[in-house]
Amino acid sequence: MYESDVGLLAPGWAGSPAETATGDSAFLQAMLDAEAALTRAQSLCGLAPAEAGRAVTAAADASRFDERDVALRARASGNPVTPLVFDLVDAVEQDVRPYVHRGASSQDILDTAAMLIAARALAPVLDDLARSAEAVARLALAHRNTPMAGRTLTQHAVPTTFGLKAAGWRALILDARDRLSAVRESLPAQLGGAAGTLAAFNTFAPIGEAEVADDDRRGLTVLQAFAKELGLAEPLLPWLSLRTPIADLAGALAFTAGALGKLAADVLNLSRTEIGEVTEGKGGGSSTMPHKANPVRATLIAAAARRAPGLAATLYGSLAAEDERPAGSWHAEWEPLRELLRLVGGAAYDAAELTDQLRVVPYAMRENLQLTDGLIVSERLAAVFAERIGRKRAKEVLVSAAARARAETTDLADVLGDVLDEEPELAGLDLSDLTEPARYTGCAGALTDRALDRG
Repeated sequence: MYESDVGLLAPGWAGSPAETATGDSAFLQAMLDAEAALTRAQSLCGLAPAEAGRAVTAAADASRFDERDVALRARASGNPVTPLVFDLVDAVEQDVRPYVHRGASSQDILDTAAMLIAARALAPVLDDLARSAEAVARLALAHRNTPMAGRTLTQHAVPTTFGLKAAGWRALILDARDRLSAVRESLPAQLGGAAGTLAAFNTFAPIGEAEVADDDRRGLTVLQAFAKELGLAEPLLPWLSLRTPIADLAGALAFTAGALGKLAADVLNLSRTEIGEVTEGKGGGSSTMPHKANPVRATLIAAAARRAPGLAATLYGSLAAEDERPAGSWHAEWEPLRELLRLVGGAAYDAAELTDQLRVVPYAMRENLQLTDGLIVSERLAAVFAERIGRKRAKEVLVSAAARARAETTDLADVLGDVLDEEPELAGLDLSDLTEPARYTGCAGALTDRALDRG
């Protein structure tokens, strides 16, 4: 009995749609799907009997193959396609065997399988991103005018609204959706043969009286039919050592992880005990502390966001691929690509649950706005005072007042009352209005509305 990866150390993707879509069985099936499509494509192009395409398709069922045995035998050839082809040949009748894997390279099949896996894994990711976008849109609308402290460099800066923060989350989620959607639409089949020339297909004789393309274009017709059979894009060129599709996919996945990571980072910060402005709907428990309700979903998303850039870097590194088919750079892609798909799939799955159940605590936001005793509106006061007494004097007055407020642990408005008595030019100002944080949120509401207009 052998051990398999059941996600014991990967709670971020265990149990998510990404786990099923990227598992060994899924990859095995994707390789078989590519092999079956290749034979069908040649049948459609008059280069193989129609019954060959049907027979290979019927045999290309992953449940009929031992994935562990294929994996072990792959050590001899350096990739799993070679042993799988031998098994697939054995699984069909003698007269069909010449048409299995005909004209293709192992890289053609594995690259195509990777694109199929990506297309299948991204479908639930896009669904989860849509769910998250809808959830944060509801939060943004409900809290359009809910004031909270805007924080810069970990400190209170000026007031903002939770609606604007949620609208920002949604903007990033939609950016990720758009990038992943574009990449998914462009995922190409791979077919180039031994060195990317499709030469073998031009040598195959037509079957019977079938009409086929000219000798020098038969490979192109097979490529077109192959991509259509798989529902993948037809590449302009075989991309055996032109790894743009992998790099584009890596970039979109890493961006998505980072976009969701921003959401997670905010939730983790705002759900701290001493802040308490949001809480996860279903916090995770502790093994030793009964009172804990840990922000588990945000934690797992944050972990994915930290790992994704390194995986993407490996995939970008494979762009420097030598010759017409590279040694090592192509092989280096398989595991990081799968792990990246898993991490992003798990993060999107967690984000959909997190955003749907996130609880907002407006009263905590209101209380936290008062932590600086009115200093959070100093920018507003500086602008108003400067119009009457000049920028330099306004800064002097407010620096002195802030220092006094901190020293006396009193509210800035109380100190400013004395200042107004000493500065005739400031007479008549309504300090209760000027020092109210909720009245200094700028265009937060309008910005939120504009962000929510985006579909």
